[in-house]
Amino acid sequence: MNQGVNVVGLYVDNQDEALTFYVDKLGFRVHTDVRNGPYRWLTVQHPDQPSFQLGLFTPGPPIHDDATAQTLRAMVAKGAMPPLVLSVDDCRASYTQLKARGVEFTQEPIDRFGSVDAGFRDPAGNGWKMIQAPRSTK
Repeated sequence: MNQGVNVVGLYVDNQDEALTFYVDKLGFRVHTDVRNGPYRWLTVQHPDQPSFQLGLFTPGPPIHDDATAQTLRAMVAKGAMPPLVLSVDDCRASYTQLKARGVEFTQEPIDRFGSVDAGFRDPAGNGWKMIQAPRSTK
């Protein structure tokens, strides 16, 4: 019987740079950082979501040949991968805080469909939407 999703992976071109971004700028923490020769299994967690890990993986062996790895890196850099979503209580306050930490935003907070959202990318080019859920009117 499956127990749910534990790790979702992102492709990054530089694991050390990605680690610095996710830990120092977004406030995630390191879960696993192990090496097997040149391969590195690197995962981080959001501090409020300890059962879920975000894998920061580089395209290449043992999974991809050189041509596939190069294609994947180019697609990520262009922002072609599906965006991830970071849920926040206050999008505008989070935007101000993350911008002060050096996160480069692609979209400032805007009201949309009853919520507030903003967009940013990690150093590799992975897109993120930061979304504040609609406020209850009850």
